[in-house]
Amino acid sequence: MLTDDLSEYSAYWTSPKVVLKCVGPKLVPFFKTVAIFFVLATPSPSWFACLIKSLPVLCLAGFVLYHGMSLGEKHAYARRILLGLLFSCGGDILLIWPCCFIWGMLSFGIAHLLYISAFGMKPLNPTAGLVCATAGIAGSALLLEGCHGEFTIFVPLYTFLLMFMVWRAVARVQLFSDLWTWTKLCSCGGGILFAMSDLVIGINMFKSPVPYSQTIIMVTYYAAQLGIALSVVDNTSIAIISAAHATNNNHCCQPMDANKSLEDKNVLLSCQPMDANKSMEDKNVLLSCQPMDANKSMEDKKVLKMAPGKSGKKSKDV
Repeated sequence: MLTDDLSEYSAYWTSPKVVLKCVGPKLVPFFKTVAIFFVLATPSPSWFACLIKSLPVLCLAGFVLYHGMSLGEKHAYARRILLGLLFSCGGDILLIWPCCFIWGMLSFGIAHLLYISAFGMKPLNPTAGLVCATAGIAGSALLLEGCHGEFTIFVPLYTFLLMFMVWRAVARVQLFSDLWTWTKLCSCGGGILFAMSDLVIGINMFKSPVPYSQTIIMVTYYAAQLGIALSVVDNTSIAIISAAHATNNNHCCQPMDANKSLEDKNVLLSCQPMDANKSMEDKNVLLSCQPMDANKSMEDKKVLKMAPGKSGKKSKDV
């Protein structure tokens, strides 16, 4: 019964309709700043370009912060996602200047580590890991042909972190689990879109120019960050539900013991009135005996009172 109630709770509060109704207004600043970026974006490096490029991710960071934040374990996932978004924002700014490209990769690498820490290592899903590893090796081999210098080290290293993050994002989705939610699918889609965005960057930089590369890169990138940010919506509820499931499974026998103890108490209590009734019966017997003695004593007194009269009559007769 408890498991069914928790499943219904999870299905309702993490359904697309309810989630969009609750969080939709909070995402309006993100969509507005994305529109501003595509309208006002400039190809030349400038602080204005940094501002309009980083504003959408900063809005997502504000969304995560507004959704709930504390130093407790309940919001550990949200804290890591928030830090990942902030390091991604730093990477966006650094990538605007070609001379800071390596530092931008480093900032995004830290963001991926934070996302990996948030997604966790359970469930493992080795099949997804094998697919992501194969894709990462193929992508690195493709890009290394055009790499030179320090990029021959940083590109494979960054690709490893990126595909590791994608693996952990994909592994979170368990379609046949009671705790499956569509917001976990958002983080999965976000990880995949992140890899697609970086792949276009790599091909455009190390292989050959890609038509409409800037639009493709930024659309997939912002969609990826949106999906990852949306994953914080259900995480707190699912943690509570999972804890309740564990409690239900580990302590399912306790109510029976409690009922048994209550039955024992009832037996003890039921025995006590019987003893009390018995004691009351004993008292009644004693009380019923006392009036009999009192009546007997009264009769004796009457006999004694009558005795002098008889003696007087006898004295007269004499």
